[in-house]
Amino acid sequence: MIDLYYWTTPNGHKITIFLEETGLPYNIKPVNISKGEQFTPEFLAISPNNRIPAIVDLGPADGKGPLSIFESGAILQYLAEKTSRFVPADPRGRAEVMQWLFWQMGGLGPMAGQNGHFNNYAPEKLPYAINRYVKETERLYGVLDERLADREFVAGDYSIADMACYPWIVPHERHGQKLADFPNLKRWFERIQRREAVQRAYALAKTINTAPTVNQESKSVLFGQGRRTKA
Repeated sequence: MIDLYYWTTPNGHKITIFLEETGLPYNIKPVNISKGEQFTPEFLAISPNNRIPAIVDLGPADGKGPLSIFESGAILQYLAEKTSRFVPADPRGRAEVMQWLFWQMGGLGPMAGQNGHFNNYAPEKLPYAINRYVKETERLYGVLDERLADREFVAGDYSIADMACYPWIVPHERHGQKLADFPNLKRWFERIQRREAVQRAYALAKTINTAPTVNQESKSVLFGQGRRTKA
């Protein structure tokens, strides 16, 4: 069983997509970042950088008790290794997946995140910042579009690299981007969007972030292997 400390952000979606793809049973522990729940001592003990997502694997392979992991890229890597799914076993294939996973972690995610902040949340509009991050997001979209020119997925077969990138392309309109300008990226995006596990992950998000009056600390939801029951 995986306890997933989660909120409905692109980084959170990465992990629910993986869990839905594999059918691993998991227990959602919502962390409402709009209420500052990421700063509670209980959460900081699991994720010292006060960011979601984080997981606690209640049944790790070493049998030494619960194992906590923070940072979405590290979580994806851990879960892929745990399940032997969505990352190749051969060194070259694995290197392809891992470099594009880290490309997302170091580039696409942070730059698109800054883009979203200055475009949608900053208390004042700063043209320099907006232009800087919109242009850098556009550049990164172009890198991904070129990468996808001769392949269906980012690093060979569908992998954790695709799961990491996709949620950061979902808010493309808010980031000032048009998918029509990136035909290879658009084809890839629509293909992943049609995956049943991806659709389940985004449907799940709507059930979590709907009731601001609910005490999120006491709410948990059990998922995995097609089961969706309140716990």
